[in-house]
Amino acid sequence: VEELVKYCEEIACGAPDLPFYYYHIPAFNGAFLSMVAFLEAVDGRIPNFAGIKYTFESMYEYNQCRLYKGGKFDMLHGQDETILPCLAMGGAQGGIGGTTNYNGVNLVGIIEAWKAGDLEKARELQNFSQEVINVICHFRGNIVGGKRIMRLIGLDLGKNRTPFQNMTDDEEVRMKAELEAIHFFDRCNKF
Repeated sequence: VEELVKYCEEIACGAPDLPFYYYHIPAFNGAFLSMVAFLEAVDGRIPNFAGIKYTFESMYEYNQCRLYKGGKFDMLHGQDETILPCLAMGGAQGGIGGTTNYNGVNLVGIIEAWKAGDLEKARELQNFSQEVINVICHFRGNIVGGKRIMRLIGLDLGKNRTPFQNMTDDEEVRMKAELEAIHFFDRCNKF
């Protein structure tokens, strides 16, 4: 944790007038560290520290961070698969979703249904969002599969940069069929 705090200190001091957020995504960076311990260590040490974009499976830890010192730090929700449980636990006040570019209408719908007290609608939208994620997991995740979905809905973002592989045309055909099977193209963002 101390090494991570030193690393963040060095970055944050480069732009001291901007809010600094740590992006907790241990599946990518391998930093499987306690974020509660991180908040305790960073508190008062990095003046522009604003919070964490929390992209990990532990709803318990997410909530403990959210409750730290009465909600002192902004805990952005970063996992589209678990928006509804986060709202039910007292809620993220914001988020940054990986599938928002093409599935944002459903993700926002979860929040709107929750606010309106329509739990059944919120569950249905959360389950659909998980179905979309299940499809992209078959095609190397959001960076690879998601970028190709953007092309399928009309926005070609070009090829992936190294080290990410690009999907083959055959993979795209298979992914499109999986997306059609869940009626994704009837429910996705429109451009």
